Formats: sequence, structure tokens, C-alpha cells
Amino acid sequence: MFDIKDKEFTKLSEYMKTYYGINLKPEKKPLVVSRLQNVLSECNFPDFTTYLNYVMSDKTGEAATTLINKLTTNHTFFMREAEHFSYFKNTVLPYLSSTQTNKKDLRIWSAGCSSGEEPYTLAMIISDYFGPSRDLWDTKILATDISSNVLEEATKAKYSNEEISELPKLWKTKYFESINGQNFRVCETIRSEVIFRKFNLNNTSFPFSKKFHVIFCRNVMIYFDSNTKNELVDKFYKLTEPGGYLFIGLSESLDRNESKYNYIMPSVYRRD
Repeated sequence: MFDIKDKEFTKLSEYMKTYYGINLKPEKKPLVVSRLQNVLSECNFPDFTTYLNYVMSDKTGEAATTLINKLTTNHTFFMREAEHFSYFKNTVLPYLSSTQTNKKDLRIWSAGCSSGEEPYTLAMIISDYFGPSRDLWDTKILATDISSNVLEEATKAKYSNEEISELPKLWKTKYFESINGQNFRVCETIRSEVIFRKFNLNNTSFPFSKKFHVIFCRNVMIYFDSNTKNELVDKFYKLTEPGGYLFIGLSESLDRNESKYNYIMPSVYRRD
């Protein structure tokens, strides 16, 4: 069993904050040790100092990727915070479809997409909403996450019967293919609507050529301190089309004195 010293934890915390915006609080020390001890053991690192020096000096980025995959929690499920999806279906899509009739171009970003449940749900809602005319629209969804592990799972698009249990029965038959009766895969039509990319929300620049009509970034900023969170929200604002929406987690909120977004309802904001 490894132990992490205070100065080692401080060094790790500063690294995570600087490069990934993640705020590791002191009470997370036991969690850090439990998630990283196998890495230290398997790679024969004698202590956390040696391990952290290796991570910071590894030019390939593989060590940092392993660290991120171990320390980030990717807990999600289909229809999580379902009221967001209802609002997206009943309010956002009717508005966007009426204002984008000429371009027929909807740009949606699922930031912190985890294992894919959120962007696939959005794709299914869009498919239902537009029906036969969906092919006339460009509705592809950008889905990003910092963890390569969850992105790999997301691209597989395979879920157990239990994991899709909360979905409407029609969706299960229309948008999923049975693998063995207990596991299912999202159908190709929906999979093709989602583009998965690895992306660090703490990057200084966001290299997107066009703004988004809708940004979902739910239950991600709970890991950030207030300054990092405000900086990210400002970046989101600049990347949001006028009249566009930002969805955050139900347990999250924006500082109305800092954010330029207009408050619509708990965890839903809009740009003028």
C-alpha cells in the first residue's frame, strides 16, 4: 500500500490544476492513492515522487493520459437529468428549427461526454423531432472528453440491457441492435450523427471554426475552482451563437455577476 506525502499531493494538485483545470482537494488523498497504487506497483515506481516526475517528463503524453483516466470520474447514464432533454426537445429544437430553416445547420457540443449516453440521447431526440426531413439538416453532434478510456467506450456504443432500461421502449427497438439479448449497440444511423474527439477544456484556445447553437457541459465544472469555471464559461459564451443555449448540471450554477449568459431556468442559460 502506497502513501502520498503532503508535498507529493500538492505537486500533483498543482499539475492537475495547471494543465487540466481539475481542483484536487486534500480530502481526495485517499481516493488518489486507491486509484493510482496499481499504476505505481505495476510500473515499479517506489513512491509518488518518482511517479509524478515520470508523468511530467514523459514526452509521449501516455503517462499523463493514464493519470487522467485514473483520476477522473465518468459516472453517467441514459436520461440523466431528464428535464434537460425535455426542454431541448420541446423548446430548443422548435426554436432552432424555425430560425435555421435556410441554412439547416445545427451545431451541438456535448462537452465532457463521458461514455456517450448524452450525445447519443441528443441524436435520438433530433432524429425523432425531424423525422423524414432529418437528412435535409446537418445535425451532427461534437462529443468531447479528456479521458481516452471513456471515448473508446463511447465509440463502441455498446450498453447492457440494464443501462438502457430507462429509455422509451420505442427507442430500444428503433435505435438499438441486440448483440446477445443482454447487450445492445446504438444503431449506425445514430452513431454516424456523433463525432467523438479528445479535448481538454482547460486548453487556452478552442480551435472551433464555427459557433455552437447548443452546448451541454453537465457535471463537469464541479471539479473546477471558481476562477477556472468562470474562464471556461466565458469561452463557452464566445462560442455560443446568439440565441443559443448552455446546459450545465442540476447541481451546478453560474455566477450571474460573472457570466454574460441569461438565466432561463435552473441549469439552463441562453445567450442574447
